[in-house]
Amino acid sequence: MSPRVVATVDLGAIRHNLGQVRAKAPKARIMAAVKADAYGHGAVPVARTLMAAGVDALAVACMEEALVLRRAHVGGQMALLEGILSAEEAAMAVYEQLDVVLHDHWQIELLHALGPTAQIRVWFKIDTGMHRLGFPPEDVPRLCQALVDHPRWQFAGWITHLACADDLDDPFTTQQLARFTAALQGVPGPRSIANSAGLLGWPQTHADWVRPGLALYGASPISGLPAEQLGLKPAMTVESRLIAVRTFEAGETLGYGRHFTCPERMPVGVVAIGYADGLPRAVSSRAEVGIQGQRLPLAGRVSMDMITVDLRPLPHARVGSTVQIWGPGLPAEHLAAAANTIVYELFCGLTQRVRFQHRNP
Repeated sequence: MSPRVVATVDLGAIRHNLGQVRAKAPKARIMAAVKADAYGHGAVPVARTLMAAGVDALAVACMEEALVLRRAHVGGQMALLEGILSAEEAAMAVYEQLDVVLHDHWQIELLHALGPTAQIRVWFKIDTGMHRLGFPPEDVPRLCQALVDHPRWQFAGWITHLACADDLDDPFTTQQLARFTAALQGVPGPRSIANSAGLLGWPQTHADWVRPGLALYGASPISGLPAEQLGLKPAMTVESRLIAVRTFEAGETLGYGRHFTCPERMPVGVVAIGYADGLPRAVSSRAEVGIQGQRLPLAGRVSMDMITVDLRPLPHARVGSTVQIWGPGLPAEHLAAAANTIVYELFCGLTQRVRFQHRNP
């Protein structure tokens, strides 16, 4: 049975992008973000690829994601970016040998309740301006005391998260770095600041650890800079196919709401992909797809299972032709811009109806 929509993940491209990260931050250790099912690319095959390529650690959002990888026998250092959320998770973190990123004192109490013999590696997250999670900078002395009080804990380091690093003209990144530096003046321990945008656009944030996410998957984390210019290769290609080619006269309308009116007699292609597959409805009549190397505009609204495409630039297209939604030559960033969203949402929004395949293991 031929799948309607296929997402092909090139693990070789992920290795290439990891090489670009290493080149940009050669002195830093790498904690690779594989949260959210590796940004929709498949956490298990991606994590195995990254560990085989020598990353120093993996990062997931939560315990559920960590357990998926551990059950797939992915070993090595692995950090819970949201930390532990219960006493049960505290015990599981010890058992599974996970790093815990602590962001509040109630999490310290959860680990404290495990008793003085519990061995676990911890990070302390400092809120320097993102204002989601993290200890206020003035809590650093209290956190240092917590390490003294728990000598069996292994301290991994200090971590913060950048809010505006994607905008190279925004001074807030410099302000966050200054707050982080001031809070930890004279305090020992490794530092981790840079996400993908930080490590590619703000070398002063590299510190001891970098935490690439989007860059590993070949999309640009920096506004206005295309991935190709940053040396990144798209890791995911999403394709469907033409399931009908029809010709309509001038004045005929297409799809729900009659949103598109044919300006002349024209061929129209019907493609088997819609918002139930993860293609945002917001791209209606604003995006392009690729057929036989040409970019063709959508014509009308995205529906649940199908889109219609203006075939006038390619009048000889046939049923069965492959239709590229995004991938090399047609970056996902373009589709994201048409949907007034970000590429992260496209990657994470593909549904279970999409058939995934991984190549170049």
